[in-house]
Amino acid sequence: MKTITLHKPLKIEAIYNHLSQNLNPLFNKHKPTIFKYNVDNTGNAIEITQPELYEGVLYHIELDNDKLNITRSEHYVDDVNSLTLESVMNELFDDLSGNRGTDLVQEG
Repeated sequence: MKTITLHKPLKIEAIYNHLSQNLNPLFNKHKPTIFKYNVDNTGNAIEITQPELYEGVLYHIELDNDKLNITRSEHYVDDVNSLTLESVMNELFDDLSGNRGTDLVQEG
């Protein structure tokens, strides 16, 4: 699990809206492709999937105050799409935090 601090109070809906609107366009900018990722709001978390290529959830994101707890599927950690997707999400999380930036609190 990876934990990052946003330094800004947000609601899960704001994070979901930002990811659902920007994840696929930004991913395609970095790595042009014909498939799209699904971004789903489960109420208390966000899940990112791509059922055409991968079985199960790729990323599960939970909000804990100003921290995001991000769990990635252990099956695809070295996959180039997963690595690109994580980089894109980091950019989008940085956008959400504004000029305060993000901090990596824990990864493991």
